[in-house]
Amino acid sequence: MKLLRNYFLKEFISPLFMALGVLTFVMILGNLIKIAELVINKGVDIFSVSKLFIYMIPYLLTYTLPIATLTAILLSLGRLSSDNEIIAIRASGVNLFSLIAPLLITGFILSLTLVIFNDRVIPYAHYGTRKTLKEVGIKNPTAALEPGVFINSFEKYILFIYRIEDNKLFNIRIYEPQENKPTRTIVAKRGEFIAVPEKMVVKLKLIDGTSDEPDPENPAKFFKLNFKTYFITLNMAMSEKKGKIDKKPKDMSLVELKNEANKLKEEGIDPTPIYTEMHSKFAMAFSCFVFVLLGSSLAIITRRREKSINFGIAFLLVGVYYLLTLGGETLALEGMLNPALAMWIPNIIFAAIGSFLTFRVCAS
Repeated sequence: MKLLRNYFLKEFISPLFMALGVLTFVMILGNLIKIAELVINKGVDIFSVSKLFIYMIPYLLTYTLPIATLTAILLSLGRLSSDNEIIAIRASGVNLFSLIAPLLITGFILSLTLVIFNDRVIPYAHYGTRKTLKEVGIKNPTAALEPGVFINSFEKYILFIYRIEDNKLFNIRIYEPQENKPTRTIVAKRGEFIAVPEKMVVKLKLIDGTSDEPDPENPAKFFKLNFKTYFITLNMAMSEKKGKIDKKPKDMSLVELKNEANKLKEEGIDPTPIYTEMHSKFAMAFSCFVFVLLGSSLAIITRRREKSINFGIAFLLVGVYYLLTLGGETLALEGMLNPALAMWIPNIIFAAIGSFLTFRVCAS
């Protein structure tokens, strides 16, 4: 029996590392194109880009590890089933569940590992990414901006830039919403950013345009001022305290999220988004265990050893899982479901189906 258990585990572990390596490489390759663009087209220094790349890898693993786990269980047990090894084991009188149990334990261990990963490593990486992006935005503002979209990365102002070439901006619209007053608008044909890293600000030089200026006799009204050159000082919209960027929920550990939720409740603010993020960290981590439970029975039933087919089944199941996760998150944030129930719905559904199929497979 011990020999068979080790055999099952060996058949599972090898495809796990293979699938994990392939999936992570593919995702990294897709992001490398964007990173290369930052260096080649945007002029971002290689040190900042390297930090972004390092921070990106842990975040990718939270997705690639569950997918790799499901793919590995389909590949390994699918091959054993298609080669009639499962039938031979049953004919020998061996209880099939006793051989699947070590795989379930391995999936549970992987899930516990992801819980720690999501609690400690991912928040640190996410926060580090935001800090690095802010540094990039201060040193090279155009690297953090996209043409043709509204940009609210700066305090007080909303920018819309039709075209960006290197550090040159073309057809610029700047809006300054004001409480109980009309929105102030500045329009310029051309412009460029002047970074002032030591002061953590960016100056925007505008050329050939018009600006709304308050009427001295009636400040609630504006008059148009034509200008040849106009300077605006822009502060990053991320709030700072002693040079530190405030953390968002995705930047927080479970303890920090719990403290933030208690703080919001004391202030009379609905902490549902915080609770949703907390349960999301747990639920996503335990997808590894759920995928092993469902995938083991599916592999035996389908009896497919082809890698392409098993990868296809894995991506289909993962797609359904993440769609359910997104739906649950929406229901939680809209207040239609308790966050705990909403974020665990995909795991509950997949675990129920997996348990039923596993019972059928082991009992037959």
